[in-house]
Amino acid sequence: MTFWQCMLADFRAIVTDKAIAITLFGGVLFYSVLYPLPYLNQVPTEQRLVVVDLDKSSLSRKMVRYADTSPKLSVVGEVTSIESAQRWIETGKAHGLLVIPQRFRADLLQGKGVTLVYGGDANYFLIYSAVAEGLVSVGIDMAKWVQFKGLLASGTSAAVVNEQLNPIVLNSVPAFNPSLGYTPYVVPGVLLLVLHQTLLIGASILGAGQWGRKGYWQGLSPWMLISARLTVFSAIYFMFSAFYVGYCYYIYDVSVQASWQAVCLFLLPFILATAAAGIAFSCLFSRRDLPTQVLLLISMPILFVSGFVWPVELIPTPLLVIADLLPAIPAIQGMLTLNQMGAEWSSIMPMWWHLWGLFGLFLALSWWGVTARNKQ
Repeated sequence: MTFWQCMLADFRAIVTDKAIAITLFGGVLFYSVLYPLPYLNQVPTEQRLVVVDLDKSSLSRKMVRYADTSPKLSVVGEVTSIESAQRWIETGKAHGLLVIPQRFRADLLQGKGVTLVYGGDANYFLIYSAVAEGLVSVGIDMAKWVQFKGLLASGTSAAVVNEQLNPIVLNSVPAFNPSLGYTPYVVPGVLLLVLHQTLLIGASILGAGQWGRKGYWQGLSPWMLISARLTVFSAIYFMFSAFYVGYCYYIYDVSVQASWQAVCLFLLPFILATAAAGIAFSCLFSRRDLPTQVLLLISMPILFVSGFVWPVELIPTPLLVIADLLPAIPAIQGMLTLNQMGAEWSSIMPMWWHLWGLFGLFLALSWWGVTARNKQ
């Protein structure tokens, strides 16, 4: 069998095997839609808020109106006790609560400090963050309004009062995530992890289902089989990578800073190393179902040790050492640096060489594993 015949046989085995085809083609397409879907609105807004107004004054009602006009909040009701407000949150009628204490107006007019109580449903981090941020902003705006009225009443001109209350004007411009949304933040790394895991699973299922059985793979030299398999999987995953980086990044409004040439050059060792790792990993199994089970279990740990979901500084060093053996880790870190942050190529060179080193390591392990399997 020639090299091209071996490639054709591998490709036919991939597309005709339902488990592999669903994992590769179905998994890549499925996750490209499923994962970003809940976050297409980018940032949480108009979170439902229930108010406990214990003061019932003109200023407390103004505070409620301030909260209702906030882009992050929507006042959906008013109750008489904190316990009632908690029940609203527990039943899903509201996501947050605001408690305005008694003597709110009187203490403000006397220049005393007033403590507002607020809370939110912390089961959903983005929702809780929106509630907390919205109420903090409302409290600050209300405090400035009270100060503004007090200074005006003392005879200070409006221009001077405005300068005193706003001595510094902050112009905040997000550097790498202009929308401050969840999708541009997490989707680039997660899609790379999907490529990594589906490629590992597909290559592992293919090999594990062949070892010890008769077929075209018998009688071939290890290098021919490995080279043909690497070529086939790499061609398929360059197509998937183009779909993710070219199409999905565009429709999900993900920041793209690097040229397509730089992206292709960086992804080359990532795809080769992952395919070689899949071939080597397949040599550990004789049952097709086991690679999927093992690799699915480690998907979430890989996501967390990649460094963009959880700070690297808080991850134990032994885990980081083990993570360096996974192609997904330098690939995610390098792509985020290159493509989302617009770094120079020199900044990601260590990660690029790291991927080439992993390719060499897994290529050697693949040769050793395939050779051992052919002797059985």
